[in-house]
Amino acid sequence: MAAPATAEPTTHPSGVPAPEGSVDVTVKIQRFNPEQDSEPHWESYDIPALPTDRVLNLLINIKSYIDGSLAFRRSCAHGICGSDAMQINGVNRLACKVLVKDLLAKKGKTTITVAPLKGLPLLKDLYVDMEPFFEAYRSIKPYLIAYGNEPTRERIQSPADRERFDDTTKCILCAACTTSCPVYWADGTYFGPAAIVNAHRFIFDSRDEGAEERLDILNDAEGVWRCRTTFNCTDACPRGIEVTKAIQEVKRALLFRRV
Repeated sequence: MAAPATAEPTTHPSGVPAPEGSVDVTVKIQRFNPEQDSEPHWESYDIPALPTDRVLNLLINIKSYIDGSLAFRRSCAHGICGSDAMQINGVNRLACKVLVKDLLAKKGKTTITVAPLKGLPLLKDLYVDMEPFFEAYRSIKPYLIAYGNEPTRERIQSPADRERFDDTTKCILCAACTTSCPVYWADGTYFGPAAIVNAHRFIFDSRDEGAEERLDILNDAEGVWRCRTTFNCTDACPRGIEVTKAIQEVKRALLFRRV
């Protein structure tokens, strides 16, 4: 028995294939080419989109069919690598996780705005310089520190001890939390939520012996005390990490020096 015929996608005026069930949306993107522009500007693209598309699909279609110069990061497209963090309708999100159906307007045509992360140097279009973010991450020593002789067997850890820091192991270093922080926008020297989250991951690890070193680092003037508990970071985290809670636990550890 022959398989039922499926409708071939038509071609939208934009040149983007328009599969059955697609709707027209306007994608408004902040563009910036340092070789041509003195400052960022907005450009709009009318394209077809399926409700099940991700915003990343829309960006790929614009780059593939309309303007190959559009610059943005992407890799796994499954919410694991964290490469495609950006502002979508003014909120820090991973483009590969945001569904078009969740952005459709109830009435009239839908406009989706896409802009680069705030607080990091802009290189081109949606492409920002992540080095300041990773510099802060490296500064908190994000690795297991152990002194003394090398053990003769693996370092054993109970399920309860592992559960103590399980939440902060989920960080994918997308920078969505850090670049949602008003303190980070105002003062680029602040470590930022992601660095503190990754410090938390080791401070409360029963196998680690570097907690005091990290607490000393975070006790700096630009460290954990700069947090104003606005919860922007927790709201922005695509992995659901309780970022603000982790920051408060590090503050308490500093106050009582007991982890």
